[in-house]
Amino acid sequence: MSTINPLLTLNNGVQLPALGYGVFQTPPEQTRAVVEEALRVGYRHIDTAAAYGNEREVGEAVRRSGLDRSEVFLETKIWVTDYGYDQTLHAFDKSAAKLGVDTIDLLLLHQPMPPQFDLTLAAYRALETLLEQGRVRAIGVSNTMPEVLDRLLAETTVVPAVNQIEVHPYFQQRALQQVHARHGILTQAWSPIGGITVYGGGERSAFEDPTLTEIAARHDATPAQVMLAWHRQQGRSAIPKSVTPARIAENFASLAVTLSDEELTRIDALETGHRGGPDPASITQTTFDIQIPEA
Repeated sequence: MSTINPLLTLNNGVQLPALGYGVFQTPPEQTRAVVEEALRVGYRHIDTAAAYGNEREVGEAVRRSGLDRSEVFLETKIWVTDYGYDQTLHAFDKSAAKLGVDTIDLLLLHQPMPPQFDLTLAAYRALETLLEQGRVRAIGVSNTMPEVLDRLLAETTVVPAVNQIEVHPYFQQRALQQVHARHGILTQAWSPIGGITVYGGGERSAFEDPTLTEIAARHDATPAQVMLAWHRQQGRSAIPKSVTPARIAENFASLAVTLSDEELTRIDALETGHRGGPDPASITQTTFDIQIPEA
């Protein structure tokens, strides 16, 4: 069985490892150790964000790993309080300084902020400038729904390379994924193993789902490994998170799991249409007033 992490090619030719490691809600004081462990296990794609407050520790972990900078794909996100053309250019400087890098591999706008679309548009134009200058290798968005994506595509030059969205068996956003496919945008899944169905207070836990546990038993795997295999085999990038070393390794070992077409179809059938995370339209500079500190 292979544990090779396949590379996905973005619409500008840049490649990223399909399976990444996320640090959402990981306390800064814990981040360096868990990212070091993830890199030791074999992850080469780390996803963070300015709003997570742990970019500095991610950068420290990469440097302490002994890996060459070129071996680790670093992805981060601009928070809404730093939207606007000049503000976003400065937000890049803050993130790059905290990460301790000159170039960020993938830089995303964290939220679409449709009520203040002018600021979102200005922020994305700043990303285009950073891309043109070679300060970022690829740009994209997160949590951006079809109508906002259409507005963005109509008024900008560079098609986003990635849209990072909530995707797990209970909430698959198929219509949005179809929009991505038409435009060559990679779907990247946050909460890919349905963790939000637990910490989000959902009525059903993906980890205890009978279909997933039955498929997992067939493969001598865990439900989390089955969900990650489902993402990989359907061509998505997935960024699971855990601070437990055994789970970090378990998630990476999902690369050895291969599901049948029938099993993939059964997982597809688990769709509930219920979003576990916040409605992207509800997030504005006022409702989520997180101020990102200087480096």
